[in-house]
Amino acid sequence: MTASGRPPNQLLGTLDAADFKLLEPHLVAVELVREMSLGVDGVPPKQVYFPLRGAVSITVKLAGGQTIEVAMLGRDSVIGSGAALAGWTALADAVVLFRGTAVSLDHTAFRDIADRSPEFRRLMVRHEQALLAHVQQSLLCNTLHPVEARLARWLLRARDLCDGTTVPLTQELLAQMIGVRRNAISLVAHSLQRAGIIRYSRGQIEITDFHALEATCCACYGAVKNVYARLLVSAP
Repeated sequence: MTASGRPPNQLLGTLDAADFKLLEPHLVAVELVREMSLGVDGVPPKQVYFPLRGAVSITVKLAGGQTIEVAMLGRDSVIGSGAALAGWTALADAVVLFRGTAVSLDHTAFRDIADRSPEFRRLMVRHEQALLAHVQQSLLCNTLHPVEARLARWLLRARDLCDGTTVPLTQELLAQMIGVRRNAISLVAHSLQRAGIIRYSRGQIEITDFHALEATCCACYGAVKNVYARLLVSAP
């Protein structure tokens, strides 16, 4: 819990006392286990999740069967809110990438609270805008930027959500996340390790020079952070 007595999710912390009081009786603690599914493309959500620790990968399947990540969400986000508000199916898969915890509530209770509180609904809509910007930036980055910059962006986002400098991840999975071949990740990771920016061993990537990694990254990392801050922290 935070100093305010609320679960440590940025969106829950943004709610005023009256809206959080509406939400609180419905919140259930959930353990987020690696590869746990929180949403399936084409399936209506049954639960809405507010992550507290860990990270959730939002992925889409390409025509050739390849899976690519379009967003990585954590304690600054909510999973399943857009489909729940619309009474529609999920448009992507949501899978736990790094284990952690969350609080969840039934999608019907979530929609009822959104109907009762215009401010809560506005916050959820702003989150969907931030998520859309996140997805667009990720796709732009994966299309236009070199692998080194894309890897740096991804690692910085993972670091922000994992509260540490060590990311438990294999090169195979990382290649899948940013849509490149494993040998490309291996070459870039070796180069970054030789430069003293990261250390890779046994499925663990440790960031040893944050500032150098940030300098290696493209502007996409900062752009996504700014959108989240503008829509979810600084917004009236």
